[in-house]
Parts: sequence; C-alpha cells; structure tokens
Amino acid sequence: MENGALLMTQKERDRLVVLRKAERKLITQRQAAVELGMTERHVRRLLGKLRREGDRAVIHGLRGKPSNRRLSEAAGAEIVAILSAPVYEGFGPTLAAEYLAKEHGIEVGRETLRGLMIRAKLWRAKPRKPEKVHVWRPRRSRFGELVQWDTSTHDWLEGRGPQIKLIRMIDDATSRTLLRFVERDSSEENLAMLGRWLQRWGRMVGCYTDQASLFQTATKSRRDRPGERLEAHELPPTQIGRALRELQIAWIPAHSPQAKGRVERGFGTDQDRLVKGLRVAGVRTLEEANAYLEQEYLPWWEEHCTVKPAHPDDAHRSLEGYDLESILSLVEERTVGHDYTVRYRRGIYQIDRREIVPGLRGARVRVERRRDGSLAIAFQGRFLRFRQCPAPARAEPGTETDKEAPAPRPAVRKPARSRWMKGFDLKKGPPVWKAAQAPG
Repeated sequence: MENGALLMTQKERDRLVVLRKAERKLITQRQAAVELGMTERHVRRLLGKLRREGDRAVIHGLRGKPSNRRLSEAAGAEIVAILSAPVYEGFGPTLAAEYLAKEHGIEVGRETLRGLMIRAKLWRAKPRKPEKVHVWRPRRSRFGELVQWDTSTHDWLEGRGPQIKLIRMIDDATSRTLLRFVERDSSEENLAMLGRWLQRWGRMVGCYTDQASLFQTATKSRRDRPGERLEAHELPPTQIGRALRELQIAWIPAHSPQAKGRVERGFGTDQDRLVKGLRVAGVRTLEEANAYLEQEYLPWWEEHCTVKPAHPDDAHRSLEGYDLESILSLVEERTVGHDYTVRYRRGIYQIDRREIVPGLRGARVRVERRRDGSLAIAFQGRFLRFRQCPAPARAEPGTETDKEAPAPRPAVRKPARSRWMKGFDLKKGPPVWKAAQAPG
C-alpha cells in the first residue's frame, strides 16, 4: 500500500476496501454504490481515479493544504495590533469579534479570533470547572426499605374534564406503586394515600419526598430578631411530618428532582401511556379516572414495570399498636377553658363531667379531625367524652332586641386653660444673671 494510505481515516480505509472489491469484480458497481451510499456514476469516477493515483484516490484532495478561507497573515497582524490597544484589554473572543465588526469593519469568526488571541497571548482560556456528574444510585435491596412519594400536575384528561392531580408512591427496590387521582394536593389527600399504603403492605422504613410545605414547615424569621431564622428543630412539624414521626417512619428530603428519579421517571411513563389510555377509555371525571387506575393501569404496571428485589425478605413493619384513625387525622392543640370547654373551628365543645381530672383546666389537649369528619379530643393519651354546645343565637341586622341601647355618655367639659403665661416672651426678658441681682 502506498504511503498516502498511512494518513487515511477509518472511513477512507473502509471505502478503499469496497472499491478494491468492485475493481476485482467481487461485487458489482451497483452493490458498491449501495454499500458506500453514493451513486454508481461516482463509484465509476472513483474507480478511474483509483487506477490513476492508487490508494490516494480515497483521500480528499485538500488534505494537508491550507484552507482557501484561512485568515491571511496581514489581516491577523492587523487584528492583533487593534486588540493590543489598552482600550481592548480584557476583551474575550466573543466581545472582541463584535467590536471588530462594529468599530473597524473587520468580519472574523469567533473561533478563528479565539485561536488568534491565544497565540498572541491576548487572552487565556479559563480552565473549565468539572461538571457535577449525577452518580446512578443502585436500588435499595428490600421491598419497603424506601418509598418515594410525589404529586404530578398535568393535563391528565386533556380538557375533557376537571383539572386533577396524580399522587404516586413507588417502592425503590421493586417499583411497586400506588396511584390516586385527587382534586388538590392537600394534607388530607396525602394522608389518605399514606393510609392506603400502610393498610396494604405495612409501615415502610423511610419515605423520600421533595421539600414541599406539605412535608416540611417553611422557615420563618423571629419578630423580635429581624433577619434571624428559626432553627429546624424549633419549627413545628407539618401534619404529614407528625404522622411519619408517630409511625416511626424516617423522612428523607430530596434536594433535586434528579435525586428522586424513580418517581420522576414513573411520572414520565404516566404522562405518556396513562394519558393515552384515559383518552381511549373516554374518561371524563375523577371517579372514572381512579376506576381506570385500579382496573387497567395498575395491573399493567405490576406486570411490566416491577422488578424482583435483591433480597426477598420484606422490610415493612407491623401496624400492631398503632391507631391509624388517630395518626392519619388532622391534629391541632387547643387550651381547655375555665368552664371545661374547648373551642375548635367556630364550635364550642363541653367536656363531660365524668372526664374531669386534676390539671385538665387550662391544659393543652389534642383535637383530631378524622377522615370521616368526626372529632376526637385526647388528654395525656386518653380520649375524652364531650358534646357540642349549641351555637349562641345571633340577632339579625335590622331586627329589634329586648336589650336597650346604652345611654350616650355625657360630654366631659375640659377645664379652662390657664392664662398666667399670656404675653410672656422669653427672648425679650432679662438674662438670668440680671434677674438674679434684681431686688425681690
């Protein structure tokens, strides 16, 4: 093979092999044209060049020659002289190219100018910072060891019905999932979703979520110390955070969407396949959407998208000893009044006399609003019996009442202002030392 073949690229070597096969009649010119992706006419042209020049026929004719568009040495020297002026000190290639065209009428490519400035030592490229590479985290080894939890806002019904949201909980080890369409992303709906997971599989070891206000109390500043923020341990937990603590489930916050990639990729599948399935099924309401999830989509997901965990044992824990109705309710604290009543959401609730114990008056009690709408009041871990007091009657505006209007207060006369200083001018009076020497 000729010396020029030593400068060939791999593409040129492959082209030479095909041309040699066509030259020796091992394949037809048409087959060579199909293999090389060119016309038969060009194949014949290359074969003629191959007989005349040998292996160099497949090498481009401008290989090793200066480009016709290369910047001349005179133009390069002129540009360097211009950019060497103090006024252009510190200019980068992009800005320098703009000013050369604007102020001096010299059109030059940014990358050409970059190399010219580097050779003339007018600019030095900054070292590129290494990009942060997301390390692919392996799955957890056991089912129930970590559950990712998030909500997706999307046009799930494509305008056929109301705007709804999708709550997803997905196991990190197996990709087993629970899905539920809801009207709004609230604490009540997310607690109900947590209850479904607990009742089906038990208490997971940890939950992995974003840092939304549903899971983490927003940082607040002190009123008495402007600019100083409260420490995380000083902030009260959210309803979901409190429930996870009472269930002894660890909460792990994610600092980026990529960190909880399992649930994000799941939403990607939902926004493609689930949306199309809802469209084909003609779903228009929230109830129909949840029915499609249970009957069609979740069985398909279980069959095609779940995997076997590395270890077969289940990491979920038992619910024995945990009152889910109490834990998954909306909990607030209230103070017991001197008459043993508790005020909650514009209602007054009287504690039964049989429940009164020392220390109850003025104490803080736990008020739970259950998922079925009922209320429960607990003091020191014991639930109290109570009844709701009737709301006091309010007089409608414009109606007469038996209570007489209070009599108007008599006007208070202000005492007459003293006139003993009238006409006195301090500036016209004698100095203090003269007044002190005066008789009397």
